[in-house]
Amino acid sequence: MGDNKLTEFKLMQVLDWSYEKAVNGLPGMETAEELANKYISKSNSIDDAIDQFINWQQAKCATSGFITGLGGIITLPVAVPANISSVIYIQTRMIATIASMRGYDLKDDQVRTLVYVSLTGQSAADILKQSGIKIGNSVAKSLVKKIPGEVIKNINQKVGFRLLTKFGEKGVINLGKCIPLVGGVIGGTVDAIGTRTIGKTAKKVFC
Repeated sequence: MGDNKLTEFKLMQVLDWSYEKAVNGLPGMETAEELANKYISKSNSIDDAIDQFINWQQAKCATSGFITGLGGIITLPVAVPANISSVIYIQTRMIATIASMRGYDLKDDQVRTLVYVSLTGQSAADILKQSGIKIGNSVAKSLVKKIPGEVIKNINQKVGFRLLTKFGEKGVINLGKCIPLVGGVIGGTVDAIGTRTIGKTAKKVFC
């Protein structure tokens, strides 16, 4: 097994893994783009599609067994508790789906970083403000690609610190109630209220 102690470096590795799987897919799981297209096709507007998707995610997260089938989580590049990696993957895919609905290019490093920022929930606006980026204003598709590499690096460091505090101090009990991997199957629920908060944050970040 390996040392399950959380560090910022490990969390960033899990974020990178989760983002890559959200964009490219896990066996039996829809990609962020597939989910985006599905919800847009059955909604009257992008805002409506995002709201419906967040409601669906919240409802599914409260259902036991939602994360069953995430056997691919075994291939994580780093040793962290399975419940934490599961929560991060599910919420990362949700945010990436919202970004895709808004027309952002998920292959851009800047978009990836904004997805990571959204994972911090209510801390997202503060992190971006400290970097000179105002939610709902200067974060527009035309400006996202112009965010300098040094700013991206700085934001990622802040995200790592916030998430380490969130998962490390509060404990996973407030973030997810997932049974650890047994035979490649995860059962349990992801914190529905926290998921809704993060979804609403993503909607503001990717305006």
